Amino acid sequence: MSASDSATDYSAWVGRTEQAHDVLSQNMVQRIAATFGEPTPKDGEPLPPLWQWCFFQAPVAESGLGTDGHPLRGGFLPAADGRNRMWAGGRLEFIEPLKVGSAAERVSTILRIEEKHGHTGALLFVTVRHDYSQEGRLCLREEQDIVYREPNPPKLSSDQAPLAAQWGETVTPTPTLLFRYSAVTFNGHRIHYDHPYVTGTEGYAGLVVHGPLIATLLLRSFVRANPQARVRHFAYRGVRPLTVPTPFQVEGCLLEPGKARLWAGNEAGVAQSADVTFDAVPARLPQSGQ
Repeated sequence: MSASDSATDYSAWVGRTEQAHDVLSQNMVQRIAATFGEPTPKDGEPLPPLWQWCFFQAPVAESGLGTDGHPLRGGFLPAADGRNRMWAGGRLEFIEPLKVGSAAERVSTILRIEEKHGHTGALLFVTVRHDYSQEGRLCLREEQDIVYREPNPPKLSSDQAPLAAQWGETVTPTPTLLFRYSAVTFNGHRIHYDHPYVTGTEGYAGLVVHGPLIATLLLRSFVRANPQARVRHFAYRGVRPLTVPTPFQVEGCLLEPGKARLWAGNEAGVAQSADVTFDAVPARLPQSGQ
């Protein structure tokens, strides 16, 4: 941690709020559906889980971006110059579905800011709560964890072992998939589309798969395998990056009635893990000892 970082008082940012308004338009939903290879929900139908991340994005001009492609810091989020910004994980409570075709509001509040020290150096964690509403009703509450870390070599493997999978899908990430997801989320972070930058400046082996993209694929795999389940809570955590073009698996298993464990990873270990709680109880349960 630099001397300037250690002297920074972040308390002024805690409690800050901002509002964003958007329409969950059919045109945008069509583009998201094409990105994921999914049917397009019609107006009035529920927005699929985690697709809300493609809305409420501030249209920052290129002059307002930093060298990494993220918006310049020091506005709503605190300044953390000299560190790389990453989406570390989060928790979501699904209260009622957001509906396609209708206007919606997101109110964001900075809940806490914490300095920590890990194996890779100093880390600044910022937790933001997002409340999503339609017609004055709270539909979705999210806590998002953002981490600012000092530049250092990325973590290449994980010793976290997955459980025995009861369902799973293989994903082969492509530059087109990452480009399209960056486009529908209006994400200018260069690690997802600028190969010379991500390999030469930030030291990754290839283009980095978005953390929220992995989370969306994880939760989709659960919904596909358990169509009668109604998701109530979803908590996920990034463990290490995944990069193009190495395939990875999105898998999961039931822990007990109403609870499931999900993970994404490959031969190098788990890259993201998640827990789901839900209402309906699918018929199958894990075998004893798993």
